[in-house]
Formats: sequence, structure tokens, C-alpha cells
Amino acid sequence: MQTLGKSMDKLLEKFLVSPDKNWQPTDMLPNSNSPEFLDEVKELQELAMEIDYDLFAVLIGDTITEEALPTYQSWLMGLDGVDQGERKGWTQWIRAWTAEENRHGDMLNKYLYLSGRVNMKEMEISTQYLIGDGFDIHTATDPYKNFVYTSFQEIATNVSHRRVGEFVNKKGNNQLAKMCAFVAADEARHANAYKEFVRRIFEIDPSEMMLAFQYMMKKKITMPAHFLRESGDKIGDAFTYFSDAAQRSNVYTADDYTDILKSLLKDWDIANKTGLNEQAEKARDYVMALPGRLQRISERIVIPEFQHEFKWLTV
Repeated sequence: MQTLGKSMDKLLEKFLVSPDKNWQPTDMLPNSNSPEFLDEVKELQELAMEIDYDLFAVLIGDTITEEALPTYQSWLMGLDGVDQGERKGWTQWIRAWTAEENRHGDMLNKYLYLSGRVNMKEMEISTQYLIGDGFDIHTATDPYKNFVYTSFQEIATNVSHRRVGEFVNKKGNNQLAKMCAFVAADEARHANAYKEFVRRIFEIDPSEMMLAFQYMMKKKITMPAHFLRESGDKIGDAFTYFSDAAQRSNVYTADDYTDILKSLLKDWDIANKTGLNEQAEKARDYVMALPGRLQRISERIVIPEFQHEFKWLTV
């Protein structure tokens, strides 16, 4: 962490955007100060009514996931090597990353409020539960494992938001499509940052980085909203229904999980890594063979046809 941390200033400049130059939620939403505000909201609601039920439920679940940002910042601030009193290096990265991510939940929350299709109190209950329940992603405070997780998860989030945007765009909902595209672009940029962190660690500590990669893939990458629930339900119940909706609507599937792993194997050039000890060589063999195993498993997955009635959605 210390060796990598020395180059953080350049990485901050490369992968983060100044608030003065970045987009903000109000750039994407109807302007409440505009004389056309009510007409714009009416059009937004008409287009929102045309979105498929499962797809809209996924959008809500994605928004709740984004709203749980306090959990993610507290988790990253607890990594080994992070000095919370500093205003540079890793601490600066985490805070600046959090500030960028915060816009996602703000914008999507306002969109859902204006859409007229969402029981906002039920959604807010789920958000409070998710932040209160936290998550268990099997990384502890190990930065190597955490960077594998964030590399994978940022790509997965990009896929989910990008797909929602693509699907609603086909229905003529250009405004929501643009919002999703901007969020997806942020997630892709953040994924590139975390992948770069891992790439640099492979250069200075290849065996331990490979073992961390294997460990995380054995544990499986757990989605940050895996404790998602609705009011009156048990922890994690809503995540099962949310995942089924994502599969049915082809927003995020088991095949996407495998494809993300394949992309990381390629990006980190795992097949050609050198300087590995015997244990790390076996770890490399494991992760290289894993996509084939996952593909065979995904072929046996049966997606439930049952469409759960979410308390978040009114229609």
C-alpha cells in the first residue's frame, strides 16, 4: 500500500474529475425554477409508466444500492494502510471517490420521486435497512482483496446501469437513458482506477496479489446489496427477488459475472504473470480455469418466472 500510495497524486488526477467540471444531478432533471417544470415532470412520468415492471424494480434496487454509500466509505476507510487523519493519498482518494459516487444516488432518487411510480417511504425504509445492515464481502481489511472486489464490482455496476439505459432508450426514454449512461461512465472510470491499483500491486507483490485474487473468486464476489430487504421482511429477502428481476430483464446475469472475470484475467494478463511462488502458481491455475466452470454452472440455472410484487412499486 505504501509503495502504491506514493503515486496516488497522479492517479487522482487521472481517474477523478473536479466538482467544478463534473456533471451534477440537476443537470439531468427537470429544473424546478423553470416555467416548464410541471410539463417536464408530466412527460417524465408518462415515459416512466412505459418501463417494464422488472426493469423498473431493478432501477429502484440499483438506486438503493447507490444510496448505501455511507457503508462503502466506512468500509474503505478501514483498510489497512489508510490514515483517516490525512488529506492526501488513499484518504483523499476514498473521499473524492465517495463524493463522485454520491451524485448517483441523489440523481436517481430524485428521478424516482418524480416518476409517480414509487412508494418512496417503502424505498426509504429499504435504504435505511441496507445502510444499517451493512454487508459481508469477505475482504476484511486486506487492501489486495478489497481492490479485487472493487475492480469486479465497479464493472458489474457499470453493466447494470448501462443495460437499464440501453433498454429504456429503445422505448424513447432518452432522459433516463442519459442519466444511466452518465452513471455507467463514472463506474467504468472508477473500475479502471481499481484495476490499475491491482496491476501495480502485481508488479511489486505478484504472489500475494494472485493469492488474494484466488481467495476472492473462491468466496465469490458478493453484491453490495446482498442484505437488501423490504419492510417487514428478513434480511436479504428482497435481494433474491431483485436478482431474479435483473436476470429476467437481462440487466445483470450469471453470464455477465463470468464475462467480468474473463475481462479481469485479460486486463491483468494473468496467464503470463511471472515471479510467482508455488502456491501462487496453483492460484493462477484456479482462476484461469474458473470461467469454464462458471459457464457450465450458469447453463443449469433456472430463472424463476414468478414476478415478485415489490412494495417499492405502486404500479
